[in-house]
Amino acid sequence: MSAPASAQMTASLDPPAYAALHSGQVIPAHPLALDERRRLDERRQRALTRYYLDAGAGGLAVAVHTTQFAVHRPELGLLRPVLELAAEEIGAHPRDGILRIVGVTGPTAQAVAEAELARSLGYQIALVSPGGLEHYTDDQLLDRCAAVGEVLPVFGFYLQQAVGGRPLSRSWWRRLADQPSTVGVKAAPFDRYRTLELVRGVVESSRGDAVALYTGNDDNIVADLLLPFDIHTPHGVIRRRFVGGLLGHWAVWTRFAVELLELARRAANGDEAARCAALRHSAWITEANAAVFDVAHDFHGVIAGVHEVLRHQGLLAGTWCLDPQEGLSAGQAQAIGVMIARVPELQAEDAFVRDNLPRWLDKAQ
Repeated sequence: MSAPASAQMTASLDPPAYAALHSGQVIPAHPLALDERRRLDERRQRALTRYYLDAGAGGLAVAVHTTQFAVHRPELGLLRPVLELAAEEIGAHPRDGILRIVGVTGPTAQAVAEAELARSLGYQIALVSPGGLEHYTDDQLLDRCAAVGEVLPVFGFYLQQAVGGRPLSRSWWRRLADQPSTVGVKAAPFDRYRTLELVRGVVESSRGDAVALYTGNDDNIVADLLLPFDIHTPHGVIRRRFVGGLLGHWAVWTRFAVELLELARRAANGDEAARCAALRHSAWITEANAAVFDVAHDFHGVIAGVHEVLRHQGLLAGTWCLDPQEGLSAGQAQAIGVMIARVPELQAEDAFVRDNLPRWLDKAQ
């Protein structure tokens, strides 16, 4: 697939990257490795990136919610080194074509400056978070995306309300898709009605085909990947699918996520056995997500839950977050352990990590 010749984005997103994005990828939201003093643990940060790449991830999203939005605070001095570490590891990996996505936050000037920094480090796409901007109107949010889009192609982001997002209308998503810099959108409202509004908005845009749809709906990943959206329009029915995922859930058990996306691709091409195989995973994936994302406590331990899986595997030394108030909820670690103990696919992932961990941790810098 090649980008439309008339699209402004082709000046920034080269045809191979455009094709990779639209073919669908597993894109983990990259966590932040900290030591017991809550300082960046560079050795383990690199090990995480190596894990995702060796697991087959087609891209990485860095400085996003799972990385902890606090990395964007200038006084912490973390944004540049965290972006640099991931970029260096991607550049050193033998597999080409890995997408580099940066999360940008804050008011327009800050988001543009972060995109400029990321572009200087080789990042290709900006995931534009709408969080923390309650005083911005919908029009101002769109203007902000357009301003970032002058620096990097834009990936729209439906941030879940439970972690600081806000409802966005079908019209808003159509207008975002209308912007020539928009190359993709990620749905993460944990609400099927709003997900449908997002898809309808993109389809209604004259540029809809140029905007890749990615799931972030961590509560029903298998259904997102398997079920098409048939949107009725004045010009007939338009079928769109989530071609891949960019989500915090895929920051753990990433090799299995790659296998799951491949099943979904085969199912979309008519492979009924692959569709049935994917569906068999649906219930336990949702249950595992409930444990990791701490649904029982309104997502309080969402970041620490991701860290707990990685700590269990040896990739992280602990579950520390930048904010000392963020941590595991009561019983959360036990719930995660129960899932791992009874799901063979998660045990296989543990074995994959165990076999490769010394190399990921000890590889020469």
